[in-house]
Amino acid sequence: MKFGIIKERKNPPDRRVVFSPNELAKLKQHYDTASVEVESSDIRVFSDIQYKSLGITITNDVSDCDVLFGVKEVPVEDLIPDKAYFFFSHTIKKQPYNQKLLKAILEKKIDLYDHETIVDANDRRLIGFGKYAGMVGVYNGIRAFGIKFELFKLPKAETLDGKDDLIKHLKRITMPALKFVVTGTGKVGSGVKEILDAIKVKEITVENYLTKKYTQAVYVQLDVLEYNKRKDEQLIDFNDFVNNPTAYESDFEKFTKVSDIYFAGHFHANNAPMILTREMLNASDCRLKIVADISCDVNGPIACTLRSSTIAEPLYGYFPLEDKEVDIFHPAAVVVMAVDNLPCEIPKDASEGFGEQFMEHVIPAFFNGDKDGILKRAKITEKGKLTPRFSYLQDYVDGK
Repeated sequence: MKFGIIKERKNPPDRRVVFSPNELAKLKQHYDTASVEVESSDIRVFSDIQYKSLGITITNDVSDCDVLFGVKEVPVEDLIPDKAYFFFSHTIKKQPYNQKLLKAILEKKIDLYDHETIVDANDRRLIGFGKYAGMVGVYNGIRAFGIKFELFKLPKAETLDGKDDLIKHLKRITMPALKFVVTGTGKVGSGVKEILDAIKVKEITVENYLTKKYTQAVYVQLDVLEYNKRKDEQLIDFNDFVNNPTAYESDFEKFTKVSDIYFAGHFHANNAPMILTREMLNASDCRLKIVADISCDVNGPIACTLRSSTIAEPLYGYFPLEDKEVDIFHPAAVVVMAVDNLPCEIPKDASEGFGEQFMEHVIPAFFNGDKDGILKRAKITEKGKLTPRFSYLQDYVDGK
């Protein structure tokens, strides 16, 4: 089995990689029938020399590899026919901008595995960069508060040397007695929590958060039934919410009245209710100053996320009265941070963590006959056709 690490070619450039040099060295050590080649890259967070120093082959041609690993979408003209590819294809939700990509993958008889579709038997995602998005999202949200109110200055996350450096800079500021509300307890939420705990922000209960004042910064992390309620006011379990999302409505307004910064790190399913509405933001008793939409669903559950922002320009203002974008220093503006590629700001940490997950959950499947069905579930296309699990994409491919 010959694995290849491809050069990232999508713009803007992404410095992340599926495997760090150390992780590839482990792969070769654990599986003596595996060989690995890395396509030369001048943008990758790890240099060619770092891979070479561990005995890994650097090449300009990976066409003799069986399986190719990348992070972002591969440009159509760079796809090699009859190969197996792993990358974030952004096609499984029928994204219009990648319809041509999926058509080309089928035409070139490529076996496509999407990092998003690597799940266990219960459809829980096994790998991703979400934790690192959460880490950077917290930093950017607190940085936004400092900028908006001219209280402190933090450098951009992309100029720092990873998670530990983010924490070091956050510890240097004098943190006001802010209240942070976090939605989501998955990978993104775990990243948010890791940074808040590291900088000694105190986690408190929902009841105390809503009713008490504190002299230090505090946060509350909410699961889905803590910010949604059934319209008929019955108390049922999480499975009911998943199966009957239209029976629910947001119960988030009580948090907008006492929170300064909102970190949105939830997964939002189709038909689930809006979480933060324009009416909530427009209420006279809304206290929210910063909304860091880490999940970044444009036209989704967060009314002020009018568009995604960029690493270069991460912030914009939202004026709820007129539902429009304004300058962040507009006196009535809620500042929005909605960068959709946050893990790119700490590419080394993100790549190392991603590779560890990949080694644990995916690579064994190539050598154990895929006994747990990891590869089978993740495969979107095979020999020019959609697999049964992803046959729902046929009308998308056909342009209907």
